[in-house]
Amino acid sequence: MTREYIRHPGAVAIVALDEQRQVAMVNQYRHPVRQDCWEIPAGLLDVPGESLVAAAHRELAEEADLIADNWSVLVDHYPSGGSSSEAIRIFLAQDLRQVPTGERHTREAEEHHLIMRWVPLEELLDAVLAGDIRNANAVAGIMAAHLVAQRGQPARPVDAPFR
Repeated sequence: MTREYIRHPGAVAIVALDEQRQVAMVNQYRHPVRQDCWEIPAGLLDVPGESLVAAAHRELAEEADLIADNWSVLVDHYPSGGSSSEAIRIFLAQDLRQVPTGERHTREAEEHHLIMRWVPLEELLDAVLAGDIRNANAVAGIMAAHLVAQRGQPARPVDAPFR
């Protein structure tokens, strides 16, 4: 039997949660669905030898101009296991601060018009259930972050094996 599928380098996504239980959300145009989409910061594992958590640090700084001192793992998933090898780890980032102005990433191409907004976690839960947030990483990350916060139990450590 022959199967065709897309080989994918993998990706990371980040739920950046501040002390007021607000999440850093980014809005950008996604051509395949021809919509501006609200998402959590995310990006490809496209730097050779870079660890998952290092990629998450990089993407959070690039897309949201944020640095986090506290990291844990919320969710590991295969967004389209029937057609792609893509594997995504979603991190929870806390104890946040701004990237200094002079050290911020210059946004180009599709990131040029990216908008970042802080949204209360409870409001995001309602948006997910109303169908207003359709990005799989955002849906999974928001739901998992809510459960972790609600239960008061820690998420997995950053070096946990991918499951």
